[in-house]
Amino acid sequence: MSDPGRELRAEAEVAAPPAAVWSLLTDLSRMPEWSPELVRMVPLKRGGLRVGQWYLGINRRKGVVWPTRNVVALLEPGRVLAWDTTSSGARWIWELAPAGPEGASTRVVHRRPVPGRLTRSSRIFAPLALGGGAGHADELEAGMAQTVARLRAAAEG
Repeated sequence: MSDPGRELRAEAEVAAPPAAVWSLLTDLSRMPEWSPELVRMVPLKRGGLRVGQWYLGINRRKGVVWPTRNVVALLEPGRVLAWDTTSSGARWIWELAPAGPEGASTRVVHRRPVPGRLTRSSRIFAPLALGGGAGHADELEAGMAQTVARLRAAAEG
């Protein structure tokens, strides 16, 4: 089995300019359309998308539903969006870069490193409710690939 704390990654080239992809990506209310595990992302503080903003994530895997608290850690308009999931110790990073002739397309990289280590609650919850940490990490990485593909379809459609 693979290490549940390893860096997960998915990437694609999207046939849309970075500004169009960024516009979709930063509308976090739409993230559940793309992510197979996320049900809802709700801002918990006023002020919109900004570093330090808190979001409540509602996640679902089969019959299990659980909340996460997410804090926006990086925001470089048009380039990088990242949030820390405090309940797991993971950081979710989206990186955009111009690609193709004259930057007409966008290279999208979605990563999930664990800067320190997975939290104790995550190491307990995953085996009890999600079928194991390593198996869930594998599912997350497959889900990240789906998320990127769905974002790509939305941007290209």
